[in-house]
Amino acid sequence: MKIKVLIVDDSALIRGVMKEIISSQPDMEVVGVAPDPLVARELIKQTNPDVLTLDVEMPKMDGLDFLEKLMRLRPMPVVMVSSLTERGSEITLRALELGAVDFVTKPRMSIQKGMVEYTEMIAEKIRIASKARIRPRSIPSLDPNKASSVVLPSIKNPLISSEKLIILGASTGGTEAIKDFLLQMPSDCPGILIAQHMPEGFTRSFSRRLDSLCKISVNEAEGGERVLPGHAYIAPGHSHLLLARSGANYITQLDQGEPVNRHRPSVDVLFQSVAKFAGKNAVGVILTGMGRDGAAGMLEMKNSGAHNFAQDEASCVVFGMPREAIALGGTHEVGALGDLPGMVLGYLATHGSRALRV
Repeated sequence: MKIKVLIVDDSALIRGVMKEIISSQPDMEVVGVAPDPLVARELIKQTNPDVLTLDVEMPKMDGLDFLEKLMRLRPMPVVMVSSLTERGSEITLRALELGAVDFVTKPRMSIQKGMVEYTEMIAEKIRIASKARIRPRSIPSLDPNKASSVVLPSIKNPLISSEKLIILGASTGGTEAIKDFLLQMPSDCPGILIAQHMPEGFTRSFSRRLDSLCKISVNEAEGGERVLPGHAYIAPGHSHLLLARSGANYITQLDQGEPVNRHRPSVDVLFQSVAKFAGKNAVGVILTGMGRDGAAGMLEMKNSGAHNFAQDEASCVVFGMPREAIALGGTHEVGALGDLPGMVLGYLATHGSRALRV
């Protein structure tokens, strides 16, 4: 059975390019194209698509309004098509909150080689979306003091906050999973490093959005920062994020080397650097995402003494990266997304007093 795709975009040029790209895939078919959400609504009823590609900025009905109604009344896999602008990235993040599976940036038709890579990227994201678990999202309060009703252990031991680190890796579905995880972090939690597969520009908006919601400070990593308790550092979309040492301090490093596992930032690159420099002081967490990025690095972390957690299948949008890490033997515990923050903090609270300096 071919994956049935409905394209929704107000640009005739983009509709044509997307139709050509998707129709070129042997396992996909375009069942309709729509210039606006009103036409799309009728075509959804007529064609019953498996995946919808949706422009984030649309006439007649805002793309976000349409997505919100769609996910409430007829939840289905949606891949947003976003412009490479600050406004486009902020709208896209909101769309992911509302339940979109993933997003792609709009194609740049002037570069032939780029179009080949773009075709492969769109096809992969549509395939992943067609198999994703779709759940309507509830939008949290913007007041971080009301972010979670779960009572979690507060970390006061200075050995925990100064030496321990929490390391997160994620891909498809990860923006919401990371947000849900960080919302439950207390202001005195250990420093957190994050690698999320996301293009340049979007990570800045992502970090700002999280910073406005969470008790902790969240920033896009700049490289050279001291890793501080109560702070999270997100890998920028243009670079790998690594952990390093400067004297007694942990610091961040950025590297614009080649993609690893087709990704930059790569979860494996971050995890491997943590295995090298943090050892038993690190706690690794691998969240929802497609592929195997992070599995090998998580095993290295485990072998160096880190304690690792994986998100369970039932709560993942895509159970790819956690499955690979579990299969490779790199994890110690598996839990639902809503339980992982408490599991991690509970482990730190009981093991932090025995933190080992490396």
